[in-house]
Amino acid sequence: MAVRPIRLFGDPILRSPTDPVDPASERTAQLVEDLLDTVKEPGRAGVAANQIGVGLRAFSYNVDGEVGYVLNPVLESVDGELEPVDEGCLSVPGVSVPRSRYPRATVSGVLLDGSPVTITGEGLLAQALQHECDHLDGHLYIEGLDPEVKKQAMSEIRSSDWFQAG
Repeated sequence: MAVRPIRLFGDPILRSPTDPVDPASERTAQLVEDLLDTVKEPGRAGVAANQIGVGLRAFSYNVDGEVGYVLNPVLESVDGELEPVDEGCLSVPGVSVPRSRYPRATVSGVLLDGSPVTITGEGLLAQALQHECDHLDGHLYIEGLDPEVKKQAMSEIRSSDWFQAG
C-alpha cells in the first residue's frame, strides 16, 4: 500500500491510451491498493492509473465519502445537457478552469474478483467518471476547453513553478 506520486502535465504517459488490466493478477491487486491510497489524500475526487505512472485501464474515485475503483472502465452513457463546471486536475496542479461536462454519467467495468460493476453518478461523481475515463484514453481535461479558456490555462501552466521545474 502506498500513496503514489502524481505524474504531471508533459509526462508522455498521460497522453497514451491505457491497456486493459487483468483483474486476477497480483499486480492489479497492488495497483488497486495504490490507487485507493492515493485517492484518499485530501482534495482528490479521482485518480487514473496513468496518473501514477501505470499504463493500465483502472481508476479510483473519492466523492462525498464514497471511495471505490473500476477496472477496465467504459463510459457507457452520459445524460443531460452539457453544463460548465469548474474543473482541475492533479496532473495540472493549481489550474482550475470552466469546462463543459454532462451532469450524469454511467461507467461499467469489473472489480478484482471479476464481478461486473456499474457506477452511475450525478454532479461531481459524474464529472469524475468522465474525467478519469478521459485520462485512461490519453486525454487531459484541457483538451475539451473552449479556445480562449485553453489559452488561459496553457499560460497558467507555462508560468507555474511545477512546470518550470520540469
